[in-house]
Amino acid sequence: MKYVVTGGAGFIGSNLAAELAVGQGHEVVILDDLSTGRMENIDGCADRQNVTFVRGSVLDEELLQEICAGADGVFHQAAIASVPRSVDDPMAAHAANLTGTLHVLIAARDAGVRRVVAASTAALYGNNPVMPKRETMAPETLSPYAAGKLACEHYGQAFSACYGLSTAFLRYFNVFGPRQDPGSGYAAVIPAFISRLLAGDPPLIFGNGTQTRDFVFIRDVVRANILAMAGTAEGAFNIACGKQTSLIELAAMLSAITGVDIPPVYAGPRAGDVQYSVADIGKARAAFGYEPAWTMRDGLEETVEWFSATCRSGASFP
Repeated sequence: MKYVVTGGAGFIGSNLAAELAVGQGHEVVILDDLSTGRMENIDGCADRQNVTFVRGSVLDEELLQEICAGADGVFHQAAIASVPRSVDDPMAAHAANLTGTLHVLIAARDAGVRRVVAASTAALYGNNPVMPKRETMAPETLSPYAAGKLACEHYGQAFSACYGLSTAFLRYFNVFGPRQDPGSGYAAVIPAFISRLLAGDPPLIFGNGTQTRDFVFIRDVVRANILAMAGTAEGAFNIACGKQTSLIELAAMLSAITGVDIPPVYAGPRAGDVQYSVADIGKARAAFGYEPAWTMRDGLEETVEWFSATCRSGASFP
């Protein structure tokens, strides 16, 4: 098969591209503008004969048409995947996330691609107190990021209805694992906690720390994408573990794994952040057989080991 992976030098995209190309031997075209993605993420992958790396943007319509030609499927991972960043710069988030997704859908349609599997987000559920979160719940878009991702899902539905393009949107909960960037001011909580602990600094919690997240290891997210591509079910699907962990509990787990016993410090809550989150993954299980295979502890241990090795090698993050 030939697959296109947009955002393929980013955290999720690079792990997915490596499994497709190295693990399964498919032909893979990686598209990334390297605004947040890193060439280091695709070391050992980009130089393979079955992999083509293209530096470019999902806003480049002509380029998308070119790389989608002859593709069997598109894994659309390119995005500004940050609630705080979308609050700071809603126009940039709109362009990368919504306009970029529309360009990808058009290019896939024109190229006769069978199926597009795209990244969506659990941020769509907002602060609805009902637990667990189910795909049938009415969305609460508390940030420009969430609003844009909801519109992306609607575009996918429209392209399925109007043009017969098969689409599936995976609502990621809190994905973590190797290659996640802790160096940004918008970094996700797990790489931010790990990098601070390894530097001998306390984890920084925004809010009181009782807020919960449904953390899912990157290997399970990669599996979910591949299972979804092989299937035919359309619509939106939660991709998570189905368990909730508070940030206070997370800080304690990482302190135990790293061996660095430093209590967290606290700052004010961030605009757009949700308070509690846990997923019902029954729809993805029934549709294409998704089942998380990694415990949070095992995933955290592998992630800490990767960050430790990265620090020992002298590598730095942008």
